[in-house]
Amino acid sequence: MNSLRISLFSTIFFLALVVQVFFFGILTEMFEIPRLEFLAHLNELEKLEGFFLLSVLCWSALYLFLKYTYVNPIRILRTEIAHFLAGVPSPKKLNTNVQNQDISYVGNFFHRSLEILKNFKEEFQAGRVLRSEVELASDIQKHVLKKTHPDVSSLDIICDTKSASEVGGDSYDIISQGNNTYIYIGDVTGHGVASGFVMMMVNALISGFSKMIENSAEILVRTNEILKPRVKSNMLMTLLMVRWNEAEKKLYMSWAGHEYLLIYKQNQNKVYAVKSGGIALGMTRDISKILKESQVAFEPGDFLIMYTDGITESRNGNKESDLMFGIERLIQVIVDSPIKTAMGVFKHITIELSRFMGYNHRQFDDITLIVIRYKNHVKSAAHEERQIAKENITEWNWNS
Repeated sequence: MNSLRISLFSTIFFLALVVQVFFFGILTEMFEIPRLEFLAHLNELEKLEGFFLLSVLCWSALYLFLKYTYVNPIRILRTEIAHFLAGVPSPKKLNTNVQNQDISYVGNFFHRSLEILKNFKEEFQAGRVLRSEVELASDIQKHVLKKTHPDVSSLDIICDTKSASEVGGDSYDIISQGNNTYIYIGDVTGHGVASGFVMMMVNALISGFSKMIENSAEILVRTNEILKPRVKSNMLMTLLMVRWNEAEKKLYMSWAGHEYLLIYKQNQNKVYAVKSGGIALGMTRDISKILKESQVAFEPGDFLIMYTDGITESRNGNKESDLMFGIERLIQVIVDSPIKTAMGVFKHITIELSRFMGYNHRQFDDITLIVIRYKNHVKSAAHEERQIAKENITEWNWNS
């Protein structure tokens, strides 16, 4: 339809131009047409006026044609580009339904390009704000997890965590209150900002309740009562907590659906995997009848290893179908540790995990590891440097 209108307008304009030339020829007597009797009755002034009027009509038609077909669309497009560059909304939108279909195509292209650029600009600005918020959440989380932990005279404790993304869902803490020291490790479903906020909420709740309640299971029950109505139903947190009573030299533990608690018995050179029980925090409102605190046999020279599934589910490649590290391998690594100190076992697990993951690895989940040793009369190596020799590291490391 646009092409038909353009052709018709062009034909009319061409005919009007021919008439103008024809009239000019007669007026200047370049050629004569005897049959046009009405011209004979016009004097020279009237002929000149008629020629002028016809010229005005023809050139006005040409001006309007160019204005609405070429000039206006380009002017509006230029204005829209100027407003885009200035960062202000354009008062006019390009009319892409113009007479000239070529201009219409060009206008459509540039108009669409501007819309895409506007979307990119808005997304970039929103993304920059989001990234700054994620970085802030990451800094807060690192401050929470990397704080100085209290010394416990009977225990050597080495712990660290590494997120799979800027903000992780793994959590751990060491809290001393009177004769009791609470050590726990937790894992929120998934990883990212949402998981990180749940993790920090749980950290704050446990820190507060540990100052009022002694029983570790009761601390988790009260934490869950506050947490459950404030998080989505799919946001769950598994957690394992041990309570060490320095006066009694006794160890107690409470589960909330977390991984195995690994206990290395020095006198047997064997690791026992204590199966977790209980129910994850956030799954149901009242877990008071499910969570219980149990005493665990823990003797001088023994080790506790607490971990998240980021270790056992680590892959020796960058595909989810690659071989996993697994609980059996972790147990064997603990047994084979050449230096049986908290730092020695922690380093050995780190080295073997790094070797297993290899180069060009992909960390699929957050990784957290806690190694606790009940001191005996054997000289402790807890003061060893934390740095692991470079020849024993392939690519993955806690601080990389």
